[in-house]
Amino acid sequence: AAAGLDVHVVEAAEELGGGARNSEPLLAGLIQDHCAAVHPMAAGSPYFADLDLPESPWRLPEIDCAHPLDDGDVVLLRRSVDDTAVGLGDDGWRWRAMFGPSSRSFAALSEDILRPLVGIPRHPLLLARFGAVAALPPVWTARAFAQERTRALFLGVAAHAFQRLDLPLVGGIGAGIITAGHAVGWPVVAGGTGSLTSAVIDRLTARGVTFETGRRVRSRRDLPPHDVAMLDVHPHAVAEILGGSLPRRTAAAFRRFRPGPAAFKVEFAVAGGVPWRAEETGRAGTVHLAGSPQEITAAERDVVEGRMPERPFVLVGQQ
Repeated sequence: AAAGLDVHVVEAAEELGGGARNSEPLLAGLIQDHCAAVHPMAAGSPYFADLDLPESPWRLPEIDCAHPLDDGDVVLLRRSVDDTAVGLGDDGWRWRAMFGPSSRSFAALSEDILRPLVGIPRHPLLLARFGAVAALPPVWTARAFAQERTRALFLGVAAHAFQRLDLPLVGGIGAGIITAGHAVGWPVVAGGTGSLTSAVIDRLTARGVTFETGRRVRSRRDLPPHDVAMLDVHPHAVAEILGGSLPRRTAAAFRRFRPGPAAFKVEFAVAGGVPWRAEETGRAGTVHLAGSPQEITAAERDVVEGRMPERPFVLVGQQ
């Protein structure tokens, strides 16, 4: 649209936004995020910085993330990499070495990690340093820390990948949001995530983009006349929509695609907030109820292998 092309969006749901919208409130006056809630990568994205909103949509908690442990201890991820390091004691210098340089250069680093990694990276040295943490299996990276509480904090963030933690490249999600958090924080959106989506839709509408909701595309015949079709759907749906026009091996690959694990989301309205044992936990925007490094690793392996873990990873958003 910015290049002057005519763009038409067809959405199967009755409402635009997918998971990035507001849902029906439990209580009158309570704004709820339908799915997406905390946005460290979005807050550091040049696209959202360029939305030209009348005021910043981001609201930052005092503490980005808390990881309470069974013994009453709580490990804290703070916006400042130095403050986080102080709370990690003897592991502080390792944490600072891993995430300090990348977070200080996040504006440049985001030019590579927020786009497809094709061709020559714009900042190869920065990307290589980030990749030294992101590319290794998270359980390997965690061994660099001497204390179990630090390993628990790191693996709790790495578990956002919804994948086994002993595989290479899985650490990219965790390393990315830790680095972004130390650069810009883990914010929520004022007025709910849907208000940011509405701003994006308004911007696109002003550029001439048209939207059609409540229409499910099941085959190529359901698409309006076009030169280019971009499909933001499940791979199985791509094979169904494009049918015989796909090469046989490509269609077979789409049909063989195995979805990753899902998340189950529950909304609570807690009068007065949750009475956490550790007071700092109540001041965190995100809480990882995940336990020890061993419990986190076992829970993620169970989920990927199709078993309900005895102690599942629980991610709490305290918007």
